[in-house]
Amino acid sequence: MKSKRFTNLNPEAGLSTFADLRKWRKERRGKVKDMSFQIALCPQRDPVYLQGNRNDTTITWIGHSTFLLQKEGLNIVTDPVWANRMGLDRRLALPGLAIEDLPPVDVVLLSHGHYDHLHIRSLRQLPGSPKLLVPEGLGSMLRRKGFHNMEELSWWESSMLGGLLFHFVPAQHWTRRSLWDTNTSHWGGWVIERADRPGADADSLYFAGDSGYFEGFGQIGDRFKIGRALMPIGAYEPEWFMSTQHVSPEEAVQAFLDVGADYFVPMHYGAFRLADDTPQEALDRLKADWARRGLEEKRLEVLVHGQTLKSLTP
Repeated sequence: MKSKRFTNLNPEAGLSTFADLRKWRKERRGKVKDMSFQIALCPQRDPVYLQGNRNDTTITWIGHSTFLLQKEGLNIVTDPVWANRMGLDRRLALPGLAIEDLPPVDVVLLSHGHYDHLHIRSLRQLPGSPKLLVPEGLGSMLRRKGFHNMEELSWWESSMLGGLLFHFVPAQHWTRRSLWDTNTSHWGGWVIERADRPGADADSLYFAGDSGYFEGFGQIGDRFKIGRALMPIGAYEPEWFMSTQHVSPEEAVQAFLDVGADYFVPMHYGAFRLADDTPQEALDRLKADWARRGLEEKRLEVLVHGQTLKSLTP
């Protein structure tokens, strides 16, 4: 039976060609980059608090696209990757929390199947017995790996767990884990809100996953009230090659405005070298565009690894 292949809202925003890949690799050899900057480990990491917390809404950045989110008594992990390497390259900075320091995990949110967002060993090592919420098409691979407590969702579908609604929303991307499974599973982001306050939860969270800039950000903003947006800012250079799949820092700011979020938490930089930009470059461009647009400084919440952000509302 032929596998279903998924596409973007804009079908022309597809895969780059092999010729483009060769051009990028040749171009990359001529670049000299300063990789000395590292994202720090938060000195106030408090796994004991996180293990006991059942009341506060919290966001703890582990690194890259991996977060521990706590909301309504549930422990939620996004795109679990504690890998020390990605391909041939070593991790650039340590994870903010060791995997054994996590509280028992109730829910795992997967944005898509790329290796820097889905590391099978990390998934197996998570404490607890989490339910996996995954994009349509990803379940068959995960079942082969021994995972069965899961639900597959298509864009705009929702699942309710423990008083929370988890909405799977569009992104512009692609996926592949082998030569034969290109785009046989989907990709997207997640909106998390209280089931008793749909559209009115001040602590609602938007985890954008991995995406190029596209009209879907505005559609998400039209459907949901977003408190905090966890937005990718890295792996954008060279932009002629990466733009359909990864936003630049400036595009991330525009996407944040499109979704109408109150606060911006940057992610998807600083842990792995996936493109030619450096963590420092991504941060500098983000902050420069934030200032250029005259946005309030307090609405940009730049975390270090292991830092826990507590909700500003009760």
